[in-house]
Amino acid sequence: MTAAPARLFDFIGGAEGAWRVDRIGAVSGDSLPAVARLQMVAADGSVDPADAAWRLRGITSNERYVERTEKQQLLARQPALGRPEATRAALIPIRKNAAWWAMTQDERRAVFEAQSRHIAIGLDYLPAVARRLHHCRDLASPQPFDFLTWFEYAPADAEAFEALVAALRASPEWAFVDREVDLRLSRDA
Repeated sequence: MTAAPARLFDFIGGAEGAWRVDRIGAVSGDSLPAVARLQMVAADGSVDPADAAWRLRGITSNERYVERTEKQQLLARQPALGRPEATRAALIPIRKNAAWWAMTQDERRAVFEAQSRHIAIGLDYLPAVARRLHHCRDLASPQPFDFLTWFEYAPADAEAFEALVAALRASPEWAFVDREVDLRLSRDA
């Protein structure tokens, strides 16, 4: 019997981890304390570094604002995480404001895709940029962010990643973001 894939993940900022933190900064609201390294681990309790400056937790879940054809397109083009050439990464924690959460699911979908083209923009950058979304509001204990988005890409695709992030931040959806931190990371090939 094989174990189910991990769904709950911890992003641990401190002195240890496979990913070197090249840059960390607030886009909106407060930043996170500066750290040298980042660990991304399945949250099974096996990693508890004493020197961690912070720990962010999120769970992978169903796609909430995606229609079937969009999901099929994403699955067909989305590369796997952990590709050897993808030695650059970004962790972008985001918290949306109360106005976002006061909307119904269909109202959020309208802002997310009809107005902002979030999925369409993301599809433009596949397969160069792999991503995985972690939800934080689904957890029993309160978290400082609503979403943790993990991106991986090759150094040759860094310019494309910057264009992706710029396009998303320029969209109407980002008017609902009240806290965003941008961590840029690298690891040895």
